Amino acid sequence: MTPATRAVLAEHRRARVEALTDRLVATIEASNPGYRTSGLVPPADLWRSCHDNVDRVLELLVGADGETPDPGDDPAYDAARATGRRRSEQGLPLDDVLRSFRLGGRLIWEDVVDQVGEELPGAEVREVGTRLWEVVDETSAQVAAAYHAAQIAAVRADEQQRAELWEGLLAGRAQDPRLAHEAARVLDVPVDGRWVVVTATGVDPDRLSSLVAPLRSCWVRRTGGVVGLVLLGGGPAEAPGRVAAVLGPAGGPVGASAVVAGLAGVGTGFRQASVALRTLGGEPGVATFDERLPEALLLTAPEVAGRLVAVWLGPLLALPAAESEALLDTLEAWVASGGSATTTAARVHCHRNTVLNRLRRVSTLLARDLVDAVPPVELALALRAHRAGLPD
Repeated sequence: MTPATRAVLAEHRRARVEALTDRLVATIEASNPGYRTSGLVPPADLWRSCHDNVDRVLELLVGADGETPDPGDDPAYDAARATGRRRSEQGLPLDDVLRSFRLGGRLIWEDVVDQVGEELPGAEVREVGTRLWEVVDETSAQVAAAYHAAQIAAVRADEQQRAELWEGLLAGRAQDPRLAHEAARVLDVPVDGRWVVVTATGVDPDRLSSLVAPLRSCWVRRTGGVVGLVLLGGGPAEAPGRVAAVLGPAGGPVGASAVVAGLAGVGTGFRQASVALRTLGGEPGVATFDERLPEALLLTAPEVAGRLVAVWLGPLLALPAAESEALLDTLEAWVASGGSATTTAARVHCHRNTVLNRLRRVSTLLARDLVDAVPPVELALALRAHRAGLPD
């Protein structure tokens, strides 16, 4: 492009930016439904964007001597990038944005031909046209790149916000009504209601969500597992036991809290569900907090749990594995039956005399009379602690 052509185009730029802006705005409003009917882009915003981009396209069309800068670093494309970011934030579809840039390119070309075409040699007109569409194409590419970058940034910001709100809920900070209402808005859940908090390891949250349907729930992946909130109805059947029942096929360890009131109670529920989960020792199954209160108590006092196991079960655990397991199974059944040898025999599938013999064996090992006694609370706690792997 000759210096004379550049001078003509520079003068055209100075003279025609305002008129071209007005014409482009009118064309967009008339022929681009995305702008005309959505109301997403304020008129003043549209006019300023058209003005800045028309001016920059004409500036780039004139060009400069020397090496052409990388479009990604060239400030001449700042207006295009700003438009792409803003339209993404406003929610205007990218196709509508790019269509407007194509309209702008066509109008600029028509205006150049009408206003200064006769002042330029034919070969120069063709070169100007080629250069113009190169500029429009690169400008559109910058718009699209900025639009997509803004979308990615918005998704990341949304994910970060959701993660922060989840952590706030689980840490018990939803007792602040502001955090509770913001979490309710972002997670699309009610602030109030009766909730059960569920935590699991090795289970996909989509599977958990499908298992508790049609109850309303929301789930989040966290390091080491999944946490969910399950909203209960008001009926008597709507209790943690029902949640536990439907989560049975989850395929991994699952802990469920007692019922907590509103999002303000989620922090407490999360602690309860986490304790219930730990009582499973990594084994598949569902544990509710209310069913694991002894284990929960022992988890908060690991030294006590260790002494209970050592004092009440230590001599049994030192036996060969087969004998130790048979005695432990018998003790568990005996404790569960309230000290009935007959019921214990039915549960462990052996003769009543065998149960009595095993109880005498345990009595000897522990130096405690169990045959004629009510099952001690300490023994029951020791058995629970051992089966739950406490202390770990």
